[in-house]
Amino acid sequence: MSTLHVLSHSPFGDNRLTSCLRVLGDKDALLLCGDATYALQPGTAPFAQMQAASLKLFALAEDVQARGLLAPDWAKAIDYPAFVELSILHDKVNTWL
Repeated sequence: MSTLHVLSHSPFGDNRLTSCLRVLGDKDALLLCGDATYALQPGTAPFAQMQAASLKLFALAEDVQARGLLAPDWAKAIDYPAFVELSILHDKVNTWL
């Protein structure tokens, strides 16, 4: 069983990202959207955490671009239709509110 974990809150305001990374399974994926895309800033603790983890990482391209960021080569920037497709491919979607 696979889960798509969706984060939208900044990783600098709380520990949602750290908690999410702890529970990610081998078949799970993580999608960053909204302010969660700030985790893609090189040289930050959240960036290092995600880079060190073996995970399937996606980020909404629109949100990455709106914040003047770039997705690293180990993360895939996707659009909204791809987000829908990703949701369908997983058994569950867990939004970290």
